[in-house]
Amino acid sequence: MHEAVLYEKLDNNKVECGVCQRRCVIAKGQRGVCQNRLNSDGRLYLLTYGRPANFQVDSIEKKPLYHFYPGTACFSIGGYGCNFRCPHCCNFFSTWGAPELRDENLKEFLKRPEISPQELINKVKASGCPGLAFTYNEPTIWLEYTLDCFKIAKKEGLYTVYVTNGFITPEALKLLEGLLDAFRVDIKSMDDEFYQKICGVASGRGVREVTVLAKDSGMHVECVTNIIPTLSDNPRMLESLARWIKENLGPKTPWHISRFSPNYNGLRDLPPTPTETLKKAYQIGRKAGLEFVYVWGTFEPPEEFFAIGDTICPRCGKVAVKRPLWQTEVLAVDKKGRCKYCGEDLNIVQ
Repeated sequence: MHEAVLYEKLDNNKVECGVCQRRCVIAKGQRGVCQNRLNSDGRLYLLTYGRPANFQVDSIEKKPLYHFYPGTACFSIGGYGCNFRCPHCCNFFSTWGAPELRDENLKEFLKRPEISPQELINKVKASGCPGLAFTYNEPTIWLEYTLDCFKIAKKEGLYTVYVTNGFITPEALKLLEGLLDAFRVDIKSMDDEFYQKICGVASGRGVREVTVLAKDSGMHVECVTNIIPTLSDNPRMLESLARWIKENLGPKTPWHISRFSPNYNGLRDLPPTPTETLKKAYQIGRKAGLEFVYVWGTFEPPEEFFAIGDTICPRCGKVAVKRPLWQTEVLAVDKKGRCKYCGEDLNIVQ
């Protein structure tokens, strides 16, 4: 076990965790909501340090990140546990439903050998990938491991990514400054009731506030909204969200609209997001002034295939990056992320 970097000791051997915005107060011998932080005799420890659930090579576009090193392969690492409780999580069995973190299995889990940060970075380099992403589960909750990996990664010239729900604390985000290049964040809704019902937290306001801090600290930011029928598909909410992105993160911030699928653990009584809803959300984003709105999801025949993935220059209208089914072609982007035809800033890092 590795001692946590952000916590406060309280009376009666309790501790308060400072990694995510839940700020769990944890009694001796107990764990926080994420299940991977344990209070042992008044000190807080990370149980999952060096114990990934999985890793694989993915397209960076699958994170999804469309304006960050487009067309590259990204070494993707997932861990165990989560600080949210989304019932439809597609990674349920390695996140908040992970059997490895159940009390009866924990001793065996802790016997697993650690993969040190250097060993992990060696794997990244051996794969030929120019960077790594902590993804699949919430990366914030094993902050210490990601920090140690990123310190080595930056020395080795690799790019670094968080695929996050954004519920990190400002002080934890501060530790990542200069080490984390891309902050790919879920802005699930502008409605606090959604966060209460679906995620199990009081509000999404803190997510938005931290996302602004990430942007201001120099991290590349892209936002994702999974549109769930009856829960996050209200046009007024989507308009409010799109306006918020434009006003607080800038009109060139990519907004990814994704299709809900009921094929996972929960919310199976709901239908997949209709194509017309996705089209309307795209139109809402563009009308709100966002220059880069993307739509993606899985569609099975005979359903209509509808996806918007190409990056089109907002000034001259030329296709700068083409993305036919994840096969990315960078056609007209210079080294400074501008359109080669007209010089327009495309907010692309490469």
